[in-house]
Amino acid sequence: MSEFARELVAGLASRPRAIAPKWFYDVAGSRLFDRICELPEYYPTRVELALLERHASHIADLIGPGAEIVEFGAGSARKLRMLLDALASPARYVPIDISGEHLLQAAAALRADHPGLVVRPVVGDYVAGVDLPDPVGRRVGFYPGSSIGNFDPAQAQALLRRIAAITRGAGLLIGVDRVKDPALLHAAYNDAAGVTAAFNLNLWARANIEAGADFDLGAWHHAAFYNAPLRRIEMHLVSRRAQVVTVAGQRFEFAEGESVHTENSYKYADEAFAELARAAGFVPRAAWTDPARLFTLHWLASPARDGAGPTDPT
Repeated sequence: MSEFARELVAGLASRPRAIAPKWFYDVAGSRLFDRICELPEYYPTRVELALLERHASHIADLIGPGAEIVEFGAGSARKLRMLLDALASPARYVPIDISGEHLLQAAAALRADHPGLVVRPVVGDYVAGVDLPDPVGRRVGFYPGSSIGNFDPAQAQALLRRIAAITRGAGLLIGVDRVKDPALLHAAYNDAAGVTAAFNLNLWARANIEAGADFDLGAWHHAAFYNAPLRRIEMHLVSRRAQVVTVAGQRFEFAEGESVHTENSYKYADEAFAELARAAGFVPRAAWTDPARLFTLHWLASPARDGAGPTDPT
């Protein structure tokens, strides 16, 4: 079995049933997510792009000249483009993404638009760990899109600690979705056009193609809600009826109303996230938030070595 099929079988055999959100991103899922980012209800992309544009000069000063930019979960690299004109002679751009075809298309488009930029895409799961090329400059991390929210706080701290090691001597620019009115969150994950529902259900379409499954997509529906005590959006796929599904030759029974947990998206107050970053070994240095306080970009400096101070240019 493929890694996807193995994890899907294991997730369906567990209680509660769950599958990691990284598996949303096959080619179809990546394209659906790009559509989500254009939806009027989905504020994070729109707000983050505006913050990047407004503060590009300050961000570039913090990153410094000749830096190598490593983007985690790069997707279409749209947000990196917002910084390129402000950055001083970046040494190289290293985008990492699990969706290989989508990543390579984005890298080719970026090279065509910026022929002087060295682009070295890495296909893989940055959470599990990937082999990065040897650095060619101060290695700066870029982690936009609030994807850090997909991990519970302990997992997020562990991931940030690994990124701190990768970016030692430089820092990380990271996007974080803030705690806000649950009505805004509900709308963002339950859009009127049904694109987020299609994105969620595409997981079963992928399973039918890649894991020998026989999911009837019409027998499932998308559910997303805000879990206020845990400060997170939860996404689930919910069985509309009692049914049996075969995946990779194994049979799984589902009761009516039973769900498979497909994603979390944790929301953070600014100081709560800064505290998480400190626990992972970073030194929070700057933060930019929109007037409506929907979203924050954080610049986190990474000490050059254990016990040393941050070495960003400011």
